Amino acid sequence: MPARRREPLARDLPAELQVASTNGSTLTDSRGRKYIDFVMGWCVGNFGWRPAAIAKAIERFKGPDYVYPGYAYAPWTELARLLTSLAPRPLTTCFRATGGSEAVDLALQAAMIHTGRRAFLSLEGSYHGNTLGGLSIGASDNREQIKNLLPHCGKVAPPLDAKALRRIEQRLKRRDVAAFVMEPISINLGVLIPEQDAIRRVRDLCRRYGTLFIADEVACGFGRTGRLFACEHFDLDPDMLCVAKAMSGGLAPIGAVIATAPIATSMEENDGAFYSTYGWHPRSVAAAIAAPARSQGEPGPAAHRRCGDERVFPRPPAATRVRPPGGGSHPGPGDRDRCRRRGLRGRHPRQVPPQRAARVDRRIDGAAAAVAGDRQGDRRERARHSGALDMIRRGVAANPSVQLESPRTQRWKVES
Repeated sequence: MPARRREPLARDLPAELQVASTNGSTLTDSRGRKYIDFVMGWCVGNFGWRPAAIAKAIERFKGPDYVYPGYAYAPWTELARLLTSLAPRPLTTCFRATGGSEAVDLALQAAMIHTGRRAFLSLEGSYHGNTLGGLSIGASDNREQIKNLLPHCGKVAPPLDAKALRRIEQRLKRRDVAAFVMEPISINLGVLIPEQDAIRRVRDLCRRYGTLFIADEVACGFGRTGRLFACEHFDLDPDMLCVAKAMSGGLAPIGAVIATAPIATSMEENDGAFYSTYGWHPRSVAAAIAAPARSQGEPGPAAHRRCGDERVFPRPPAATRVRPPGGGSHPGPGDRDRCRRRGLRGRHPRQVPPQRAARVDRRIDGAAAAVAGDRQGDRRERARHSGALDMIRRGVAANPSVQLESPRTQRWKVES
């Protein structure tokens, strides 16, 4: 049997389009067909593709090709001052990064160095990058494939309600958690928006027990939610803020961690490892300096704010959220049919490489078993499939017999 031809480029998603160009809110494929781009690079093109101000900044760039991190470069300081002036107080110091995964990893390191602790707490099913650190604080499913992720990474099932707050306080009381990490608005959890009182309560609990609050705004920052930073919706003052993606409007790779002065001092005085070869490349910096002005212009966050938060962030019932089975970004081939055979309704019929199909099958089976167990009141069955049951609760998968009583409180009932 002839060996399967191996493509030179590894992919974790199928190539749905051969992109030739992008402009504004559209992209053009290799055949000249135009599409309205609702994906926008997944929180990258928040200002539209090739916004004039950012494009001109790169075209007019006359600076160096590269700057060794041990040297000084005036635009680095200019960008750092700009970011700290825009970020929530009391964030005062920037650390350079090439993107979101590196920024989150750097924030985790800073939290451990500053607090002397080693544990982390985050929301179950969240996404914080593809480094070992980011995968460790992300969805627990990551540990199925990578067995030696960071230990001491606890998870709290969303949403942030009274039950979750009790669990968070119980965990923080041990005083060994370096940081609680979350997106103020969780993009990867179906645009999960916490109640204002709940997220502020989490921040207060972190302060009480000496835990840092890390706001991951890699995806929800720079105008994605109608404000420059999602923290602004909650008057939230995190200890660290991670940014990337739309930071340069998609024209150049860049990321950053913005931290308080005491955390920055801890990193500098305790040999924190934040050397970054390509962090804040000169051309990326030129784009990033131009981006905030664009992100506060029209039509952008200011226009969204006039619409009111309920229009910017509609609250659909969990059973209608566009989410694939298993909580990932894209289900495997034939997921919709497999869902229906098991009494579940799958969503988002995009495909991924066939090797993921078996894993999706197991999750769907678990979700179906969890629904059956809950309907019959079997506590052991519910405990065994608690993760899959939470998928149903959050709208990742659904069953005709399971309905949410209240999307706000996430209470749900099972019809016989």
